[in-house]
Amino acid sequence: MSVTENNVSEAMREGVVIPATSRAERFTSYDVEAFEVPGGREENWRFTPMKRLRGLHDGSAAASGSATVDADAAPELKIETVGRDDERLGAAGVPSDRIAAQAYSSFTEATVITVPKETKTSKPSTVKITGPGEGKVAYGHVQVRAEQFSEAVIVLDHAGSGTYADNVEFVIGDSANVTVVSVQDWADDAVHVSEQHLKLGRDATLKHIVITLGGDLVRVSPTATFADKGGDVEMLGLYFADEAQHQEHRLFVDHAVPNCKSRVMYKGALQGEGAHTVWVGDVLIRAAAEATDTYELNRNLVLTPGARADSIPNLEIETGEIEGAGHASATGRFDDEQLFYLQSRGIGEDAARRLVVRGFFHEILVKIGVPEVRERLEAAIEAELEAVGA
Repeated sequence: MSVTENNVSEAMREGVVIPATSRAERFTSYDVEAFEVPGGREENWRFTPMKRLRGLHDGSAAASGSATVDADAAPELKIETVGRDDERLGAAGVPSDRIAAQAYSSFTEATVITVPKETKTSKPSTVKITGPGEGKVAYGHVQVRAEQFSEAVIVLDHAGSGTYADNVEFVIGDSANVTVVSVQDWADDAVHVSEQHLKLGRDATLKHIVITLGGDLVRVSPTATFADKGGDVEMLGLYFADEAQHQEHRLFVDHAVPNCKSRVMYKGALQGEGAHTVWVGDVLIRAAAEATDTYELNRNLVLTPGARADSIPNLEIETGEIEGAGHASATGRFDDEQLFYLQSRGIGEDAARRLVVRGFFHEILVKIGVPEVRERLEAAIEAELEAVGA
């Protein structure tokens, strides 16, 4: 695989400040009209096929249906359906683009999931969000609140058809320890645009995992911020794009306070004519964020001709007093030497290719921590490979 890599921790110890393009100065507002209608040439939209957004970006996609929310939750969780006037909403962040602002101004009911203070849930909880149906448009809002010293594993499982835009909030209280898995396993016709806001309190730990498999166009934009010292966020992602699918993941980690840690690892595979994946990772270390420790990595495996992967890591550093910072990106095809090695030991070509892909994703799969989700993903990856006779 061809690799572009930049590790700047040594430079930081020498007091060198390395600027890069990021979303550091991005505009945020709840007002839809505060954002211009994007035309596709803007930096944060230049990879997105605008015509396939079905009017989400210009206001022409009026709500014509609703998504359904069903929960198989641990008994310790509190799940509420609340109105727009609930004062808790918006605690994790403000929309940073027009679609997110449109989603925030258009939802009628929100789902609030609360892990009570000093509670460790007895089992993983799954909240299934089903789209409004083919030809229909819906907007949604979900907030996950983990109160002080709580522990939980929560899966947000997106499926079904239609056009859906939402904001998802994760408000992680002081010393809470939470794993969240956001699965995008949509039907082939679906369009999903999601802005996800992650806010960590003092000494809070969050493992945030994004899994994207289905849909016509899926764009997920997680933003992590730290409210106090000692926060630790691990942002993981796995995606597999098929023929004509567009999958886009845009991350922003905002280190604004000292002594926080972030790790980002996303891996994707793609196959088929017109399959397109986009990964953009922005990390900002502000002047006050001394002793920051951060690293981001993206790997892409192109399985067939006609598929395209774009990968752009960005790092902006405003202080030299950090523990370490770096990023790495790689995109390539099958390693012929790996295939030759496996085939030389009696393994057929098809089986050898499957083994290579499984090995590629293994590092992400073992971190999921929910056996049912991991098994489901392994089966989905196998089905994707069989579809092209790989």
